Amino acid sequence: MATTQEKAAPCCVGSAKPSPPPVAASVLRKADEELLVHEWAVPAGDPAEDLTRKRAPSVGGAALVRPVEPLPDSPAKPPANKGIPAMVKPQTSHPLDPLSAAEISVAVATVRAAGATPEVRDSMRFVEVVLLEPDKQVVALADAYFFPPFQPSLLPRTKGGPVIPSKLPPRQARLIVYNKRSNETGIWIVELSEVHAVTRGGHHRGKVISSKVVPDVQPPMDAEEYAECEAVVKEFPPFREAMKKRGIEDMDLVMVDPWCAGYHSEADAPNHRLAKPLIFCRTESDCPMENGYARPVEGIHVLVDMQNMVVIEFEDRRLIPLPPADPLRNYTPGETRGGVDRSDVKPLQIIQPEGPSFRVNGHFVQWQKWNFRIGFTPREGLVIHSVAYVDGNRGRRPVAHRLSFVEMVVPYGDPNDPHYRKNAFDAGEDGLGKNAHSLKKGCDCLGYIKYFDAHFTNFTGGVETIENCVCLHEEDHGILWKHQDWRTGLAEVRRSRRLTVSFICTVANYEYGFFWHFYQDGKIEAEVKLTGILSLGALQPGETRKYGTTIAPGLYAPVHQHFFVARMDMAVDCKPGETFNQVVEVNVKVEEPGKENVHNNAFYAEEELLRSEMQAMRDCNPLSARHWIIRNTRTVNRTGQLTGYKLLPGSNCLPLAGSEAKFLRRAAFLKHNLWVTRYARDEMYPGGEFPNQNPRVGEGLATWVKQNRSLEETDIVLWYVFGVTHIPRLEDWPVMPVDHIGFMLMPHGFFNCSPAVDVPPNSWDSELKDNGMAAKSIQNGLLAKL
Repeated sequence: MATTQEKAAPCCVGSAKPSPPPVAASVLRKADEELLVHEWAVPAGDPAEDLTRKRAPSVGGAALVRPVEPLPDSPAKPPANKGIPAMVKPQTSHPLDPLSAAEISVAVATVRAAGATPEVRDSMRFVEVVLLEPDKQVVALADAYFFPPFQPSLLPRTKGGPVIPSKLPPRQARLIVYNKRSNETGIWIVELSEVHAVTRGGHHRGKVISSKVVPDVQPPMDAEEYAECEAVVKEFPPFREAMKKRGIEDMDLVMVDPWCAGYHSEADAPNHRLAKPLIFCRTESDCPMENGYARPVEGIHVLVDMQNMVVIEFEDRRLIPLPPADPLRNYTPGETRGGVDRSDVKPLQIIQPEGPSFRVNGHFVQWQKWNFRIGFTPREGLVIHSVAYVDGNRGRRPVAHRLSFVEMVVPYGDPNDPHYRKNAFDAGEDGLGKNAHSLKKGCDCLGYIKYFDAHFTNFTGGVETIENCVCLHEEDHGILWKHQDWRTGLAEVRRSRRLTVSFICTVANYEYGFFWHFYQDGKIEAEVKLTGILSLGALQPGETRKYGTTIAPGLYAPVHQHFFVARMDMAVDCKPGETFNQVVEVNVKVEEPGKENVHNNAFYAEEELLRSEMQAMRDCNPLSARHWIIRNTRTVNRTGQLTGYKLLPGSNCLPLAGSEAKFLRRAAFLKHNLWVTRYARDEMYPGGEFPNQNPRVGEGLATWVKQNRSLEETDIVLWYVFGVTHIPRLEDWPVMPVDHIGFMLMPHGFFNCSPAVDVPPNSWDSELKDNGMAAKSIQNGLLAKL
């Protein structure tokens, strides 16, 4: 992922200047004031030499106070006893920066060169190439001395002062590689050496650190596989004959949406790579974006072997007529959909005459008193790293190490075929990041925008770039706070502003927007916006079904749910190396009638410490206003209370399925709204790393918490599961208006008073105008009505 230049256009304008580092870091100033995308050299030579070179030692806790061994291509300069030595070569990639296109190319070339035979190399398919994130101590070292925020105080003090290494350890890539010939999945770790630019000769400079085959799994599907599967099905003679029976001979009208098989029985075991497509058919029309999802084709069973790309099962089970063409099926502008657009919408412009209030240096973002780093992965999409708040003389106060959406599951509630097997794991089976949009094709934001590109590998190992993938911008958010003294008539009011970081992806028929909002009063909001097209079923003439809503003649939309999992590696008031967090659950209790409640009006908040992982499997309860507070066990506010951040749930639900539902084998994490675990580096995904066709019951969170590790004072990870139950409406057709769901992280005793009290009032640069005429003078301090 790389930053892009800001575009001078109504919806994307401005240039964010990097913040100057402090004097102590002046030797690094030039390298960090420029927005650099690191490149990797590809020297000519024998690739085998790189595979046998010894691994450079990584920086761990002890290594933070002694020099790191320099790389062979850069002679070491002994560090001085005092001060910060000049680096041999300026660091241009922060340890948390997403892999650049050049780094991905080097990682792929290194793994491919390590293949034992030409056949092995030719059969390699690259599912994912992602940064192997370093230990938290390495990140702390980088933030202290090499990159913004340039704060040596992030590291614990040592006797005689710190001894700073001349370089950070090399970055590493983690690759998931599928062998199409053997049907095996491997995980490779490649060390990337810091050199110059990729040469055109196709050589590489990387070193394989480790590789292993993971048995009994299937990695996520790829868009290239989906396209090939559609072509194979459409060329299959029995399929063409079945479509002919339904009156369709033009295969260009047919849409084949491959869905992962899931796991319903041993027939879905991962010894075969399987897909069970859903079939749709467009209507011949002049609409440039004909809605093919308006005509589902039912009664046809297809099973595709994705490894060999052949149809292995086919059955025309039931001849269900295609639904008639719905005149309301399309959603393009005006006459192209057969309608007329409203004519009374006036332009709305967002103007920031002095530019945005945020500053961006590479992937480091500063806004108001917030700062954090932006990351991106093919699976999760947007990742927020190193979230902190600068709080006056208390300095930079950490809130979270890492925030991301790690999984989503969409189970359908219709027991009829094919809908009962629709339970997509959109992150683990497909990848949210890989399905992200380029906002060049439609800007969803207003005002001054900073865009970030995203790089990832395609199935054959080439590098693809999603330009303008992540959007960073400010939004007005109504009133921040207000009070008017009724005795004097004097009033104070402030408008709220928030910084929004977001991306949007399309998974088949649905669109999902993922947003992290940062507020001036210290809140962080996680929001998902759902839109797109309903996944429909076909009805026989006169038929109705109680498991869905009839949308149009012959069409119904099955009931379903959308679940999202946010993983939050918290660090409330914790400096690097400190593990001083705990979680308490808060429930509001009604006081029993008696001498302490003679008026029967009393209620109070009761806290309970979640001491272990098994105890910390919790559900929302709006009847008791239940919420959870992540506290620092050793930091207090001015009243002596422990500082903390509150997880405040929004609307939520649990799976509306029986305990033996097949999809819950792979999604046991949906059984509770909150899970709390002690941090472990390899515990990243709640359903395990490979949910596709996973035969193992309860892999992931449900298994990890059985260790029942203590949570009383540790490095806390929150897993918040939130969902929406969708009973479709006619108003959701032909394209669904956005539905919102999310939660809030809110300071709770973290500050000594409102952190928003210092937000200045708005300045009015011109008189109010009404219909182009200046407003009359405002008398007696009362606002004139517009």
